[in-house]
Amino acid sequence: MRRTVVEWIVTLAVAAVVVLAVEHWIAQPFRVPTGSMEPTLQCAKPSRDCTGRFNDRVIVAKIVYRFRDPHRFEIVVFHAPPAAKEKCAEGGTFLKRVIGLPGEQVSEKDGIFYVDGKRLDEPYETFDTRDSVTQRWPRDGPNQYFVMGDYRIDSCDSRTWGTVARSAFIGPVVATYWPPNRWTIR
Repeated sequence: MRRTVVEWIVTLAVAAVVVLAVEHWIAQPFRVPTGSMEPTLQCAKPSRDCTGRFNDRVIVAKIVYRFRDPHRFEIVVFHAPPAAKEKCAEGGTFLKRVIGLPGEQVSEKDGIFYVDGKRLDEPYETFDTRDSVTQRWPRDGPNQYFVMGDYRIDSCDSRTWGTVARSAFIGPVVATYWPPNRWTIR
């Protein structure tokens, strides 16, 4: 009996170490907390701008950015810059879409976005989620990325607090696993 208990304890300890190691270095689950990525990723009502019954849960592949840089249009998780907390009363980790890469200049004309003067094709955007601003932001510096939420009308993002340093990125969203009817591989 004692041997069985010890085997179970060792087995559970090894399993816990494996799970923690995977979460630390390879992949980690995150919950979509706000409506800034609606309708692509949903959060639960009654929160403002949320349309889902449940908050989407996603898997972020932390290991990916050890081997490559973020790509345009990837949905990513990153540590928010200090200016986000100051200007939008939000901090911690954010989930947004990469729009501008290092060295590029992002601009907007009547809600349509351009990178270095070339119009972006954004099939995930709808008329209902666009704003109607016209503005040009400073050119992204080396290792700096311009990120935005898909719900452009009400997203606290690079348009407000500037670019995100490459070192702040955690990883790209590779799957939505909850709720079951929203299951998606990206």
